[in-house]
Parts: sequence; structure tokens; C-alpha cells
Amino acid sequence: MHNTLEFSDHLRLIDERSTAFRAAVASAPGLDARVPTCPEWTLFDLAQHLGGGDRFWAAIVGAGPADAPPAEAVAERAALAVPREREALLAWLEESTQLLLGALREAGPDAGCWTWWSALQTPRTSGGVARHRVQESAVHTYDAQLAGGAPHPLPAEVAVDGLEEFLFTCVATPSAWPHKPTAFDFHAAEGRSWRLTVDGDGARTTRLPAATATGGEGPDAAGVSAHATAGELVLFLYDRVPADSVRIDGDAGLFDLLRAWEPEE
Repeated sequence: MHNTLEFSDHLRLIDERSTAFRAAVASAPGLDARVPTCPEWTLFDLAQHLGGGDRFWAAIVGAGPADAPPAEAVAERAALAVPREREALLAWLEESTQLLLGALREAGPDAGCWTWWSALQTPRTSGGVARHRVQESAVHTYDAQLAGGAPHPLPAEVAVDGLEEFLFTCVATPSAWPHKPTAFDFHAAEGRSWRLTVDGDGARTTRLPAATATGGEGPDAAGVSAHATAGELVLFLYDRVPADSVRIDGDAGLFDLLRAWEPEE
């Protein structure tokens, strides 16, 4: 796997985004504030989800290679005791992040562990976990900021790596695409482009060289392409912003098919 960032960068960014998440929680009107991008959740629910996720993945990484989530990780997540007083919650969130970072540092980037994703483009390693947790922390920080009424764009460093991470981790699969083969192109304003190809062999993403990143018509043209900043594209893929937040060329209905697709691993 060729990352745009190194393992040490991912650890730094987990810490930075988690700090920003806590700042959003600290400045929000209250823990019962609704999260518009997670309609069923309050800010407290969101904090419980992110902090619990940090602790869950810390246990996963610490357990090493496994064919299923280790029992202790599952048990710890089921028995979470999350404080409801704001200052205590903030301390619990910080402790959660440090548990994750400690487990990742101890394991190093290449240690095997269980993950829910296919190993097709993202390895089932602590390095793969670290890269994905940056994005979990970043997107949920946006959610928390939105709940407080003051959302910020995703940092460019996080977003450019995050767009590729989403395509490599959340979409890649060997399961056959049940529709006509096609391709989705993603063009970030920061000068990076990717193509997601879906066909009978599944879904996989490649980087587009700069010379071919403009798309267009012809036999190799994508069925649909999306153009925006990397941060806007990440939020679009995570259903945080509507389609009109990005420029879409081609058959926009293909994105509906992609979102509805449930591959069989």
C-alpha cells in the first residue's frame, strides 16, 4: 500500500483531530445538542461512539492477528461506562485517544490484526487501522462542530489522504458489481485524482496521473466524475454534505447505485 502519509503522520493526526473533537464538545451548548449529520444522536452519543471506537481499536491492535474481533475488545465495548458530566467526559475522551495511540505505537505499522475491511487495497494491520482512525476522528469532529453550530473544513492534509483512504478501505471489494461495469472519477482541487472501477471483479481504485486527470469523453471516460476540494469530496462520500456541494459530471444516478450496493465478502 502506498500512502500519502506515513504511520507517524497518522498518529499525529489522530491526536490533532481528537483534540479538535474535544474542543467542539467543550464549546457546544450542551451534551444533548442534536447532531444534524447523525440524526439519531446527541453530542453525547457521538462522543461515546468515537471514544468507544478508540478503545475498541486499541484492544484490537493489542490483541494481534485474529480471524474475528477478540472477545475482550467486544466485551469492553459492550461494558463502556461513559461519564455524562462534561469535564469527566472530556477526560475520558482524552484517555480513550491515548489508549489507541499507545497500542498503535507499541504495535508499529506492520503488525497484523483483525479488521472489518477487505485486504484488497488496505492491509489488515495496525497501519491500516491508524489511517482509518484519522478519518473517523476527522469526520466525527466535523459532526461535533456542526452540532455546536460552527463546522470547519477538513484540514487539507487529512482530506487528501482521507479521500484515498475511503476509496481503498470502504469501497474496495472482490465482490462482483451487480450492474453494468463503470468507473467513478474523483478530482480534488488540490491536484490529485482517483478512479474507482466497478465490474464483475469487484471494486478497486487507482490513482490517475495528472495528464489524464481531466476526464472527458471517449472509451476510457468515467461514467460519472465528482470535482471539489478533497475535504468536500470526503464529506460527500460520508453523506455529510449533499450532492450539490460538489460538481458532478456524467450520470449522477450511479452514486445512488454505489451507496445502495452491499457487497458480499
